[in-house]
Amino acid sequence: MFEPTLALQTAIRTALVASPDVTALVPAGQVRAGSTRPDKTPAIIMSDGNTSLHGQGYTSQRVAWVYMDLHIWTLNAGQDAAKHIAGTVMSALDKPLAFEGCDCDHFRITTSRFPRDPDPAYGHGVLSVEALIRWFV
Repeated sequence: MFEPTLALQTAIRTALVASPDVTALVPAGQVRAGSTRPDKTPAIIMSDGNTSLHGQGYTSQRVAWVYMDLHIWTLNAGQDAAKHIAGTVMSALDKPLAFEGCDCDHFRITTSRFPRDPDPAYGHGVLSVEALIRWFV
C-alpha cells in the first residue's frame, strides 16, 4: 500500500534534516508532520497535504499531484526569523528529493507567505509545495 502525501513528507523531512544550514536554525526533532502550532520552537510543521489522483499511466503506474504546506514557527524571535528559516528551507529543497517507493517527476515551491499570528510573540511562515508523483500499483 502506498500513500503519496506520506512519501512527500518523508522526502522533504529527509532533505531538511540532512541540511546543516536548516538544522543550525531548527533542531531535527522539530521538523515534523502535524496540524497545530508547535509547543517547541523554532519548528517546521508539514501539513497533512492533499492529493489529486490522475488514474493509471500506461505502465500500470498511478499518477497524482500532491500539495502540501510547510509551516515555519518561531517564538520571541520576530517575523524576520521565520523568513530567514524559510529562505534556508527553500535552498535545502532546491536539490532533487530522494523518494522511496515512487518517482517524482516535478517538485517546486509554489508560494511563500508570512501571515501574522494572533499572538505577536510568534513568527509564522508558510511555504506551499507541489509534486507530481508516480508509483506502481
